Amino acid sequence: QVQLVESGGGLVQPGGSLKLSCAPSGTGFTIYPRHWYRQALGKQREWVATVASGGYTTYSNSVKGRFTISRDNAKNTVYLQMNSLKPEDTAVYYCNAIYGPNDYWGQGTQVTVSS
Repeated sequence: QVQLVESGGGLVQPGGSLKLSCAPSGTGFTIYPRHWYRQALGKQREWVATVASGGYTTYSNSVKGRFTISRDNAKNTVYLQMNSLKPEDTAVYYCNAIYGPNDYWGQGTQVTVSS
């Protein structure tokens, strides 16, 4: 069984930085995480950023200029560098991979921005 595992969340003050990581674990076929989403308490899950196979990156307007998504292809790991964090960035962050018709999600990692 293959799953995604996120790490790197935590509590940070406004203006601070965190770096999230996500990699697949388990045996079987290989999936390639390329997307980050987040879900704040009481809100719907929203897309944050994507890194395409060619390295092209896209971001939601709410994080553009502050967050950077990247991939280490040798490690099959996707990262989300988050700078200038705001209280409204508080959420559970999930990475996502698409394999054929299926979506794969991690368990999420909590990011809390508070003074």
